[in-house]
Amino acid sequence: MENNYKNRVLIGGLILLAIFSLVTGYYAFTLREQYNILNNNNYTEAFSNLVNYVNSVENYLAKSMISKSSEHATETLTQIWRDSNLAMVYLSRIPLEDQGISQTAKFLNQVSDYSYSLSRKNISGEELTDEDFKNLQDLYKYSISLEDTLNQLSDELYNGEINWNSLKVNSSNKFAQSVDSINVFSNIDDNLNDYEGLIYDGAYSDHVEKAEKVGLTGNNIDEGTAKQKVKEFFGENNIKDIKSNGFLNEANIPSYDFSVDLKDKEENYSITISQKGGHVVQSSLDRDVSEEKISQQEANEIGKSYLSDKGFENMKETYFIKQGNVVTVNYAYNDNGVIVYPDLIKVKIALDNGEILGIETTGYLNSHKDREYTEPQITIEEAKEKINDKLEILSENMAIIPTEWKTELVCYEFKGKVEEKEFLVYINVETGKEEDILVILDTPGGTLTV
Repeated sequence: MENNYKNRVLIGGLILLAIFSLVTGYYAFTLREQYNILNNNNYTEAFSNLVNYVNSVENYLAKSMISKSSEHATETLTQIWRDSNLAMVYLSRIPLEDQGISQTAKFLNQVSDYSYSLSRKNISGEELTDEDFKNLQDLYKYSISLEDTLNQLSDELYNGEINWNSLKVNSSNKFAQSVDSINVFSNIDDNLNDYEGLIYDGAYSDHVEKAEKVGLTGNNIDEGTAKQKVKEFFGENNIKDIKSNGFLNEANIPSYDFSVDLKDKEENYSITISQKGGHVVQSSLDRDVSEEKISQQEANEIGKSYLSDKGFENMKETYFIKQGNVVTVNYAYNDNGVIVYPDLIKVKIALDNGEILGIETTGYLNSHKDREYTEPQITIEEAKEKINDKLEILSENMAIIPTEWKTELVCYEFKGKVEEKEFLVYINVETGKEEDILVILDTPGGTLTV
């Protein structure tokens, strides 16, 4: 009897111990899983930032090769210094073997030091030499190789072909192969010893918000008048029903918001009408577009014709982005041959049948006005002399570009290329100053600028 009791106690103790072990084991396993998930998320975020900063370094290196203005070159070189340093910070946060990242780190460090030294040279009043530009060109070529490898790794990570555990083991192969040629920069190292000092969807599409919205003309209207504007926009005979969603007081442009049910559509349109003047701020329709039949050129013309029908004359297509068989085209106002980038309208076009899926007029409503142009103080030929002679000029015209201070500059716009890389260079028509350089990116998703 006593033995049976002892056995039951022993068995019960063993069962409790087993349960305790299972619970603590499961708890430890759960903690490890949570820790791994947190680590993987941190690694992924760091890697994403690394890719973004390396891409930025590549684009600014491209700009640095053709900048002839000391002031603009200094800004560009400083940006390279900053972004390469930030890239090194995020490179240090991902779990790769030292052998796998040492050449990458060395390259980024070399870019950082060299761009900083050249910026100091510019600030001290010295002009960059042909050898300086040759070194920048070499760094640019190497940056493309690194960028391609990082983008490939990014695709493989997000597609699940590899994970962080496999990268810890195979990082040396992944990185070293692409940057093997970056193991010696003797010519740049020699030049560094000479210096004591050792920091954008379409062009200008981000500069659309202004305190004074000069294109927003007219008196304030009520909701009933705004509803009538919706009927005029879609055609009253095409509308089955209009539902009011209220007033958007906190929006960049205070507006009345509506949902519109058209007679021939299953989906509803959304549309906002500005309180001031009753202008269409945006309209959009979300539907699946399963195929692409319309060419980009056809889409450009469809969008331009649509804008003309809606009262927006003299609009010129500039840049576009394509997603899911839908293209969004940026149109800028063409003022007698002067491309006015602040007066921007975006049109969303379905590539299966050319249907207009959306319009957004914020830039235009913020900026559009009658402009008076002062006579250029330099000719276009004199402006060309301000451009790096490495740039093969493909086209030229005048343009108005916005500044970060919400002002505008009249410039000569030169489109050109260096070694198949296309650029836009802007020279101030009054001062001859090189105001900006943009890199044109022809991607599978569209033509963009940075």
